[in-house]
Amino acid sequence: MATDMQRLVGTSEDDEEIGMDVKDEDDDEDDYEENGGEQRNASGMVGIDGGNEIGTATGDNRFAQHQQFHEQAGTPGGGTRRSRPVEEKERTKLRERRRRAITARILAGLRRHGNYNLRVRADINDVIAALAREAGWVVLPDGTTFPSRSQVIILQDGQKPAGGNSTILTSSSSHVASQQTPSPSLRGVASGYRSPLEYSACQTKGVFMPTPSPYDLSSTSRSQTSIVGDGEAQRDNHPLISGSIDNADEKQIADLPARLPERDLAGTPYVPVYVMLPLGVINIKCELVDPDGLLKQLRVLKSVHVDGVMVDCWWVIVEAHAPQEYNWNGYKRLFQMVREVKLKLQVVMSFHECGGNFGDDVCIPLPHWVAEIGRSNPDIFFTDREGRHNPECLSWGIDKERVLRGRTAVEVYFDFMRSFRVEFDEYFEDGLISMIEVGLGPCGELRYPSCPVKHGWRYPGIGEFQCYDQYMLKSLRKAAEARGHAIWARGPDNAGTYNSQPHETGFFCDGGDYDGFYGRFFLSWYSQVLVDHGNRVLSLAKLAFEGSCVTAKLAGIYWWYKTASHATELTAGYYNPCNRDGYAAIMTMLKINGVSLNIPCVELHTLNQHEGFPETFADPEGLVWQVLNAGWDVDLPVTSQNGFPCLNRVSYNKVLDHAKPMNDPDGRHFSSFTYLRLSPLLMERQNFIEFERFVKRMHGEAVLDLQV
Repeated sequence: MATDMQRLVGTSEDDEEIGMDVKDEDDDEDDYEENGGEQRNASGMVGIDGGNEIGTATGDNRFAQHQQFHEQAGTPGGGTRRSRPVEEKERTKLRERRRRAITARILAGLRRHGNYNLRVRADINDVIAALAREAGWVVLPDGTTFPSRSQVIILQDGQKPAGGNSTILTSSSSHVASQQTPSPSLRGVASGYRSPLEYSACQTKGVFMPTPSPYDLSSTSRSQTSIVGDGEAQRDNHPLISGSIDNADEKQIADLPARLPERDLAGTPYVPVYVMLPLGVINIKCELVDPDGLLKQLRVLKSVHVDGVMVDCWWVIVEAHAPQEYNWNGYKRLFQMVREVKLKLQVVMSFHECGGNFGDDVCIPLPHWVAEIGRSNPDIFFTDREGRHNPECLSWGIDKERVLRGRTAVEVYFDFMRSFRVEFDEYFEDGLISMIEVGLGPCGELRYPSCPVKHGWRYPGIGEFQCYDQYMLKSLRKAAEARGHAIWARGPDNAGTYNSQPHETGFFCDGGDYDGFYGRFFLSWYSQVLVDHGNRVLSLAKLAFEGSCVTAKLAGIYWWYKTASHATELTAGYYNPCNRDGYAAIMTMLKINGVSLNIPCVELHTLNQHEGFPETFADPEGLVWQVLNAGWDVDLPVTSQNGFPCLNRVSYNKVLDHAKPMNDPDGRHFSSFTYLRLSPLLMERQNFIEFERFVKRMHGEAVLDLQV
């Protein structure tokens, strides 16, 4: 760990200005100086905290000893306390300044190179807490730190493990755990006992994941995820102390805070559970990658009664080099393998690129022939106010423009879907393909690419409007002229930039232009283009996949949801300010086309978002509830999936709350749920046991370890 710390330390001298304020100390630092400027907590760990008391449960005892030391050293024979020379005080202050400068460099290095989300005036204890969380340890709000049950076994003195593969903490080898863990009662646990705290996880180092929930100490995923990363969504978790509990006998572990009660879902409606396959399961040459390994994983999924899998059919893989030349070979082999395992299929028609967004671990661009057209005519892509083009997907402005080798964008989508339907007709006939999800925008979601990481967006920025290609501007001009105000044929000039916050802009602030005459006109046009695009593509999808279940996916844009303007939703195309229901028109369009609704982010807790970013007024639960009811109000079937890695019981219980609402008088529930996604982390034994339990509850089966 020391080597990693040295590697993460900032390398430039200007790092000193980042982090901590250096303040002059006065005479009341005398107590502090008695220990040479260092303070130690109960575990013997040095804390550089500018003189603040550092400690845990035993801090009071140390403080009492500290006072006693002063009384004995400073008042011999009942006299007054000795004074310290001015020079010694100055030396102490200098040492403290140097210590703080070093700490500032450490913190700057961790933020810059280690991607740790540390507060501005973090101290070394915050660093220790972050490292402990990364290692899978539990860190309580008061700073108490101890291993989770899945990582450590504490045996009584003299006991020996029943198996040879367990890591044991004893009084001589586990001084960190024994000193940092509060005095708990110990109880024996059977060797087969497992609790949700076994699947403890580390808090993310990035900026877009929930912080630990107060309802469960292990509320975050073991995977390290950042929406602003380089595409590598999952990082290895290296526990400080690892071990197995399978073969330990008569061991004792510490009691931890009680869990919240869980609903008994035995006998509730059956909700099918699917698992999304890895993004790169088919390579760019349309070949199945690692068929043997995938087959083993599919059999494991089948063994816990997962209903099926979801897979992306990428446009660039199938129609890579020339228009209407399709190669389905890799998908044929994959579908045959799924059939042999007797699983069902959900297939995504993916007309967007992959790479650069959250969770993308492969690079899958748009087809080569489309990229060639884009080089000569970049306006086929969405464009922001600064003129930057985004090749993530095609602009909706060319839905009816014959700029793709004589075809419109909608015709290109339809030809692709029709080819798929013909190629895999037998899988539709025998019911193996249970659902088709049609990609309608970036990440396959019906939204504008308003928050592109490649253009510098970072959470929680509001994003920018994407309507400045020549085709979208032509549509805006026509709408403005039809309204009788040709001057409105422009985008807002006071809507900020990608990383602005609503109150910093004239358009999105309370009482801003978004609610003025021009603002309402522009947002109505902007959102109507989104609805019209969805209507055009989905009407043809229903024609291509007649008799099959077709679904459309919306985005979970939940930050700034509790502000008046809902700025981030507006830039994404959802006209949903506080005085307007922006999802009703979308649901009506889906209903007309007989299409199901897919909503993500059903595992997120609003409370967690407030702890991590209280200034963003985020409310994922409120957003999901609004969209869910907007769909159910028009009797749409609703499917869902998690937006972020989901490995712990708290997140699973949140999914279950949405999938099967409590006391719903109409008994409504999800028509299916897709777990995002199959990975080595999910297949780890402890994580998979928890996933199996979740599948049983979605299926309405009873579980034995229900917390009531």
